[in-house]
Amino acid sequence: MRAACRPLNYHTGMTIPLSLYVHIPWCISKCPYCDFNSHPLPADKGRGELPEADYQQALITDLEQDAMLAGGRKIESVFFGGGTPSLFTAESLHAVLTAADELVGLSDSVEVTMEANPGAIEYHALTDYREAGINRLSLGAQSFNDEHLRRLGRVHNSAGIGTAYAEARSAGFDNINLDLMYGLPGQTVIQALEDLNSALELGPEHLSHYHLTMEPGTLFGRKPPSDLPDDDVSWEMLAAGQRLLADAGFARYEVSAYGRPGFNCRHNLNYWQFGDYLGIGAGAHGKLTAADGTITRTMKPLKPAKYQRLALQQPPDLRGSAVVSAADARFEFMLNGMRLTGGVTPADFTVRTGQSPAALSPGLAAARERGLLEPEASNSPVWRPTALGHRFLDDLQGLFLPAPDENNHA
Repeated sequence: MRAACRPLNYHTGMTIPLSLYVHIPWCISKCPYCDFNSHPLPADKGRGELPEADYQQALITDLEQDAMLAGGRKIESVFFGGGTPSLFTAESLHAVLTAADELVGLSDSVEVTMEANPGAIEYHALTDYREAGINRLSLGAQSFNDEHLRRLGRVHNSAGIGTAYAEARSAGFDNINLDLMYGLPGQTVIQALEDLNSALELGPEHLSHYHLTMEPGTLFGRKPPSDLPDDDVSWEMLAAGQRLLADAGFARYEVSAYGRPGFNCRHNLNYWQFGDYLGIGAGAHGKLTAADGTITRTMKPLKPAKYQRLALQQPPDLRGSAVVSAADARFEFMLNGMRLTGGVTPADFTVRTGQSPAALSPGLAAARERGLLEPEASNSPVWRPTALGHRFLDDLQGLFLPAPDENNHA
């Protein structure tokens, strides 16, 4: 039965789009740069050791609990992330999609993305995933240089990327993203551009091109490689890569995302535009806006075993939540919106936060004074970062941080 909820009636008269994120926390091995909630398979166990059936049921139970938060809206996009979702069978992912349609409702044009690693897709035929309802594939290539892949801890080689891509096309996927990183240990500008050229030769509809970062808590974070490119070299990689992608017909619509016309990732755009999303799975987070404008963050137990145990108990107890303060909502809106090359509008801000644009005036003025934000046109106001603003994005976003005591009063 679909959740019996009335459509949301925001004071703005506009409905905020809804997405669904599904987390599959297992992978073949843990990459040294990865700070996601992922858990490698034990070296002496195979994919068959995954608790797939139990975890699938936990996901559906999780969704049953969260369905009432949808507020009558249909799901516009679904994203199976991880970990490595392609370690699970297409039947399991189809069961989750079926439950999502029955409990909440999927829009007729729903975008359904599955992350897959080239070294893990041989477990199942990609045609099965396509028939299960997956219509967008995101392949974690990261590099086409075998030595760089080895140092990144990837389980595939460059030839495996081409094989995976060809299999995806044969399976009927006509919307494929390739993930690539730059700023890799020992990488030169020429090598970074060679990676991009190799990706372009395959002909994907979308590319994610992002800088390798040393995240706290990761192996690289604890012991960074000694031969990382310096900031100037990394900037040259980015600038040259942007020119190459633009010449190839890819438009940069977010700091790390490039799409051919009509192929921007709708799911990620919903995040960056401060939309709503349900998050199910171990460690998954969600963001929901109530009819009165209250914004709530949900979070699920981090460890897969605990997540499954709490899903099985009666009644299930999976959801933690926290109300987002007005000050934090302002910051989070700009934290995400300033990533977009097209920026956001004051009207967007009011619809998504329920607040007046005047609340951002000090930060906006400071950003324009520093050349990080374009001047606002009176006939069509947009808050759009300048090229300098995107180069120094952390500085731009930081101008909208709440004051130390602001959350006590906002």
